[in-house]
Amino acid sequence: MKVYLDNAATTALDKEVFDAMLPYMTEHFGNPSSIHSFGRKTRSGIETARKIIAKNLNVSPSEIFFTSGGTEAINTAIRCAIHDLGIKHAITSKIEHHAVLHCLEVLEKDGKIKLSFVDLDKQGHVDLKNLEALLSSNDKSLVSLMHANNEIGNLLPLKKVGDLCEKYNAIFHCDTTQTMAHYKLDLQGVNVHMVNGAAHKFHGPKGVGFLYLNSKIKINPFMYGGSQERNMRGGTENLYGIVGLGKAFEIAHRDMEAHQAHIQGLKTYMIEQLEKNIPGVEFNGDAKGSSLYTVLNVHFPATENAEMMLFNLDIAGIAASGGSACTSGSNQGSHVLKNIGSDMNRPSVRFSFSKYNTKEEIDFCLSKLKEIFLVKV
Repeated sequence: MKVYLDNAATTALDKEVFDAMLPYMTEHFGNPSSIHSFGRKTRSGIETARKIIAKNLNVSPSEIFFTSGGTEAINTAIRCAIHDLGIKHAITSKIEHHAVLHCLEVLEKDGKIKLSFVDLDKQGHVDLKNLEALLSSNDKSLVSLMHANNEIGNLLPLKKVGDLCEKYNAIFHCDTTQTMAHYKLDLQGVNVHMVNGAAHKFHGPKGVGFLYLNSKIKINPFMYGGSQERNMRGGTENLYGIVGLGKAFEIAHRDMEAHQAHIQGLKTYMIEQLEKNIPGVEFNGDAKGSSLYTVLNVHFPATENAEMMLFNLDIAGIAASGGSACTSGSNQGSHVLKNIGSDMNRPSVRFSFSKYNTKEEIDFCLSKLKEIFLVKV
């Protein structure tokens, strides 16, 4: 049996999405900037996708800009906001994705900003009192905090953070890569200026994403070239990627309640069975509280067999991760777990679920974990 439990890294392409993309890989191949019928057909596909996203986020289509993915959208939001909006101070946390952290660290190194890190509690939640103190003691700030942590799943109280940013006239960028199309986000009800999404996190294609940019703020392009994306991003559009993104977004919102219930059920079941069968198991982050339903980060007891846990799981046909896929090639360990005080001498594994996972797959994974920890079955 092969079991894929690394959906926070990427998800399988939905068959409906592939079917929607296929005509734009073959017969509908015109350049969307061309004025003839071939171009008008592909332009229509792009604008349909834009309208789908805007409708489900309750924003204007003119506020949606397509990118190559979450990382480009994040860099555009942060770098352009700091460059064009007169921002000299930024606030983030030490457990953000490296697309945020590295971008802000370089800007601080270059003397563009002063960078502050908000305090976190033991579970990894943002300390809102400290956030307010940082906002009140600095001039106009950029706040960049993720809606759900990609490794431990903690959820940010989005409205509360937005209200604080509004109170202190701060620009708020929220990295919604892990939550986009997994929750209904009404951006009219939240004071947030920029959010981002990546299609491959919700069963769309890789290499395509988007940035929501509130019309109240004006920034210049991150990349210059042609007049695509209303002069905000030069370059011929990733046509079939954008069509796939729109279709995946539509499906995710159409079936959201059913998928939430199914996936949360798998996560809850796995928590219960791990606690019941593996003595000493713990969970990183707020697994049973305010947490993303697709992610479970398990802190296992330190045993000789556990040292090669990911390898042993892979041999057994189970895909999981020790943290973000973006850092899996390094031996530095998880910066997220380090910064919430997790015991780095004990192995931690991130299991992340999708609509395609089943209870039988969870049971298979649990049986292999019992073998690793020599639990009698």
